[in-house]
Amino acid sequence: MNLQSYNDQDLVKVYIAGNENGLQELLRRHKSKIYTSIYLLVKDQYLAEDIFQDAFIKVINTLRSGRYNEEGKFLPWVMRIAHNLVIDYFRKEKRTPIITSSDGMDVFNMLHFYDESAEEKMLRDQTHKDLKEMIHLLPDEQKEVLLMRHYADLSFKEIADLTDVSINTALGRMRYALSNLRKMLKTKEMTYKG
Repeated sequence: MNLQSYNDQDLVKVYIAGNENGLQELLRRHKSKIYTSIYLLVKDQYLAEDIFQDAFIKVINTLRSGRYNEEGKFLPWVMRIAHNLVIDYFRKEKRTPIITSSDGMDVFNMLHFYDESAEEKMLRDQTHKDLKEMIHLLPDEQKEVLLMRHYADLSFKEIADLTDVSINTALGRMRYALSNLRKMLKTKEMTYKG
């Protein structure tokens, strides 16, 4: 039985019917997108892995108990579970995410070190630092859409499903986020020139 040709809904049925390979295929298909969206919010590899595992324990428990009823919407459903676990974690910790990796290194600094002068590195570091600070100044809904779109590479339909809003609302939030970032960048440039 070649499960790769099955859609998500059929794979869920295969798993519920007792074939573990249904879940294996769903994991293979969606793991990187789900993990990446968690990682981009928590910025810690080990924490992201823990939350990812917790999300799949919830998924398995829900499927096994017969309480799954998200017809054909497996990925958005799992993303919503993962997203809620991230929110729960931050509520417990009472802190907001920052963009660092597990060893405390700024992720932007790891992107490319090579062939740049000290001036270029300083300018790049400052730009990334400014951008991160600006992103954190955005309202939560705008920040969330921006992170999901640009860092987790989710479609607006997926973002809309995950955040329980219409696609137009998700697009609007993205437009406002980019518009606000542009305004902040302009203000910053004026400060540098002044």
